[in-house]
Amino acid sequence: MSSKDWLEKDFYAVLGVDKAASADDIKKAYRKLARESHPDHNPGDPKAEERFKAVSEAYNVLSDAGRRREYDEMRSLFGSGAFRRNARAGGQPGGMPFDVSDLFGGGAAGGGDRRFGGAGFQDLFSSIFSGGQAGGQATPRGPARGRDVETEVALDFGDAVRGVTVPLTLRAPGVCDTCHGNGAKPGTQPRTCPVCHGAGVTTRNQGSFSFSEPCGNCQGVGTVVEEKCPECHGSGGVTKTRTMNVRFPAGVADGQRIRLAGRGEPGERGGPAGDLFVHVKVRPDELFGRTGDDLTLTVPVTFAEAVLGTDLRVPTLDGAMTLRVPPGTPSGRVLRARGKGVVRRDGQAGDLLVTLDVVVPARLSDEARAALEAFAEQSPPAAREHLDARVRRVG
Repeated sequence: MSSKDWLEKDFYAVLGVDKAASADDIKKAYRKLARESHPDHNPGDPKAEERFKAVSEAYNVLSDAGRRREYDEMRSLFGSGAFRRNARAGGQPGGMPFDVSDLFGGGAAGGGDRRFGGAGFQDLFSSIFSGGQAGGQATPRGPARGRDVETEVALDFGDAVRGVTVPLTLRAPGVCDTCHGNGAKPGTQPRTCPVCHGAGVTTRNQGSFSFSEPCGNCQGVGTVVEEKCPECHGSGGVTKTRTMNVRFPAGVADGQRIRLAGRGEPGERGGPAGDLFVHVKVRPDELFGRTGDDLTLTVPVTFAEAVLGTDLRVPTLDGAMTLRVPPGTPSGRVLRARGKGVVRRDGQAGDLLVTLDVVVPARLSDEARAALEAFAEQSPPAAREHLDARVRRVG
């Protein structure tokens, strides 16, 4: 039976006895419930079978003095309110006042919890129920991982759409060139910690429980440096300026966060490096906009071009192209140039969406005005019958 089951189940409630019940009371309760729920007395009843299994499980723990003592100590420890409360526990009989699922696989990233020296809860319970040793020996910790680094870069609109490689200069911790990250003076090497013997953790016993915590002698690294590097003073890292070429993929968007694994701060004394996170800011373009994988462009046309139709030469990010404006095109019509947008990862591209904006001239020459008046006399009226009908009703 797993230690998780011990936390989630109230075996006293299953048997219907008090926590202070004697061994005889527990035995009597078990015999009574076992007879009532035994499969032989309830043929074909799956609920009775499950009840019988639960009663047998509870009796298996509470009838053994050693197991009962460990069960009581564990539930007392983790039911004391030391961990965060969880409202869901209130609905379970004898439920624990915290989320049990958090203790098994739902903890900190990497399976550990800083409150227990980085050891996972599963390791903690393994040590509790194996007499103080998790799997017989402590799990080596090793040098700590370096911290993640965040920075910001601004890209031109066209570069963000097409993709670009840019040099990125950072002033941040890096590997010490003198000791190459191990923290030791050149010509010497770190030696195994004599306290934890390289494990990085030490075990402390408290009654029936044992807890692992980072070794205080080596700070959890597992090695000690007797002669420290004169450049980094034993840390293995120094602050320095470094330049790296970063490739931004085609179609990177404004506000996107790019992760570069292992390009962050180096770990202490040779530990793995953290990650570099680059926040992208895209400078707006004076002509083009973007909606997902489509580029947008607004093009002004004259009244005559909209009425009679025309061929428009419009720019794209890769040159120029001709678009046909059909006769009688209204203002606001969107023309689509397929494949002239943002190239996706699968090689397909979005479109260029061209919005036509019919421009009304603010001033006209006498000749243009006369021609327009003649056109107005010959052109049919606008279809406003539905509006005129409403005007007559309300006017």
